[in-house]
Parts: sequence; structure tokens; C-alpha cells
Amino acid sequence: MPKDFDTEAYPEPPRQTPVVDKQTALPNPALILSKVFYYTVDLPVTTFRDTIDSIRSKNKLVYYHQKFRRVPDLTECQEGDYPCYYEAEMQWRRDYKVDQEIVKVVQERMRACQQREGNSYEQNCTKEIQQFHEVTKNFQSRYGDLGAYASARKCLMKQKERMMAAQAQSA
Repeated sequence: MPKDFDTEAYPEPPRQTPVVDKQTALPNPALILSKVFYYTVDLPVTTFRDTIDSIRSKNKLVYYHQKFRRVPDLTECQEGDYPCYYEAEMQWRRDYKVDQEIVKVVQERMRACQQREGNSYEQNCTKEIQQFHEVTKNFQSRYGDLGAYASARKCLMKQKERMMAAQAQSA
């Protein structure tokens, strides 16, 4: 620093940080409790988990998606074949969940495009918007108005009514 500054207005900073003035000779109880917790709970649990993880990493299992074989539809089941009814119902529920996820993925793509493009999303995201409308229309035509207790049988009856209405309209 230059020597021409006013030392009264700008005093020099202290050369060392001052020592904290302790009021008591007892140690801090919060510090003691944190150390006790660390050594009694945290450290043993962490070391145990690290050893288990190291053992698991040697015998790492490979996870795959469960693959279900396609089962017959309700229309292909024989009358009174209750295991076939059950399998068809479970197949329908899996298909329903897959279709829900397809709608979610397409919706996320459309929203990402809208977020990315800003105000001009109507021009630049026409493909995504059109795909979203098509997917939601198909989902609604298949699963819409089935209610909370949707089942394969209700969906089949809705499909049958739709086909009968289309035949009546064409005739």
C-alpha cells in the first residue's frame, strides 16, 4: 500500500485473527453429541453398507424387463374357460398401462417442443402436436368412458358397439 493514505480513515487490518474468547472451560455439548452420533451410528452403518456394496458389485445381477407372452384375446377364449378369461384380463391391463405410458411419452415430447420453441411452437411443433392428438384420440376411442372399473370385457363391449354403429352408419 502506498504511504500517502490517511491511517485514521483507513486503519490497517489486524495481522492475525483474534482468538475466540471462551466463556467456559467445558467443551461444546452439540459438538460432543455430533461426534458421539458419528462414531456410534453413522460410521458403522456407512462402513457396513460400503462392504455390502463392494460384495454386491462383484456379483452384480443383470436386470431385464419381464417379457410376457401374448395370450389369447377374450374373443378367442372358450365359454367357461376362466383361466383364459383371467389371462386375457391381465393382458388387457398390461396393454392399458403400455398405452398410458405411450400417451405420456408423446405428451412429454410435445411439451418439450413447446418449451423449446416458445411462442412459435404452433409452426415448429406441428408434427408433435399432430402425433399427440392422434394418440389421444386413439386412446380415448379405445379406453374412454370405461369408468374406474375398466376391464377387458367392458372394452370389448365398447368395441362391439362401435363396430355395430359403423355398420349401421354405412348401411
